[in-house]
Amino acid sequence: MSGRRALTRNQALVLEVLTRADEPLSAYAILDRLRDEGLRAPLQVYRALDKLLETGEVHRLDSLKAFVACSHPHDHPCTGLVAFAICESCARVFEFSDSAIEARFAAWAVEKAFLTKSTTLEISGICAACRSSADGSNPSD
Repeated sequence: MSGRRALTRNQALVLEVLTRADEPLSAYAILDRLRDEGLRAPLQVYRALDKLLETGEVHRLDSLKAFVACSHPHDHPCTGLVAFAICESCARVFEFSDSAIEARFAAWAVEKAFLTKSTTLEISGICAACRSSADGSNPSD
């Protein structure tokens, strides 16, 4: 990860917790997991999250009021569309990008003279694994 800047201790701890998590975590859930590391105040977590959000190493899922680690390498600029598919059953989050969708949003913004600061798309539904366990089928069907 050649372009990554040095993280503070708290930023590294928060990023590690999110990277290891199986689901999005609220700031308070992050704090609970880091109490043994000496973090006691929500402000410590929020400050770390603010910097990690700024660099794109972490994303906020507004619909869940929770955070996830970015699943992409971090030697890229943190611009453009960030999209997530969120499973309502298992809470798993799939991060993806799509240049066609991003281009359509950009064209719309130009057409409407809308100055875009960020573009985040959250799609909720049921993932293939949860669908297959519910109906007994193969997730690749």
